[in-house]
Amino acid sequence: MTSLHGRVALVTGAAQGMGAAHARRLAAAGATVAVNDIRGGAELDALATEIGGLTALGDVSDPDACARIVDGVAATAGRLDILVANHAYMTMAPLLEHDERDWWRVIDTNLGGTFQLIQAVLPHMRRLGQGRIVVIASEWGVTGWPEATAYAASKAGLISLVKALGRELAPERVIVNAVAPGVTDTPQLQVDADAAGVDLATVQQQYAKSIPLGRIGSPDEIAAAVELLSDFDLEAVVGQVISCNGGSTRARA
Repeated sequence: MTSLHGRVALVTGAAQGMGAAHARRLAAAGATVAVNDIRGGAELDALATEIGGLTALGDVSDPDACARIVDGVAATAGRLDILVANHAYMTMAPLLEHDERDWWRVIDTNLGGTFQLIQAVLPHMRRLGQGRIVVIASEWGVTGWPEATAYAASKAGLISLVKALGRELAPERVIVNAVAPGVTDTPQLQVDADAAGVDLATVQQQYAKSIPLGRIGSPDEIAAAVELLSDFDLEAVVGQVISCNGGSTRARA
């Protein structure tokens, strides 16, 4: 099992779904975990209490908020070793019907927010002489998806960001990688169901039919990949994208 004892991690978008799973996994490996979301609430508070961590509220699409979040965690916990950029905002619409302001909000949150968070964490990791940055991208950033142009573009941008920063920061032992989940059983699927005008169970079944493994993924499976990429004993994996999708980008049923 990965040993993260003495490490401090920040997981964004952690109130539910994959973010909560990442936080639990890293805490079980020994890290002190700060959980972020755009606003406080019972779910986030309960998670922080459960894992013995702390909350770090703020909207990552705001550069000033990113600095406050990161600096606050480092000041409270004494250091910051790991960033898991899990936050996401998603809406779906045909391109010509997608409100322009909302389109850019997706980009500003998913891609811009990650850029701003990495800018904020780098000074802290450089002081430590090492760090781990794990970005949650998406299979849709690789393949695209109809009526999800903003989301797919933002996730494709994250993949390119990871590849570039992997090369740029590896000499400093700040290791940057990404996980690109396929369809995963999180509250985000409700967005797809609403866009399609069907119930959640129908969407889950429809997606499963196109996955060679025959099912959609679980948040715990994605969290296992995040834990692996957070391991300070694993240094040779740099600028890579781990695809956790049941084989959907390799084969079709």
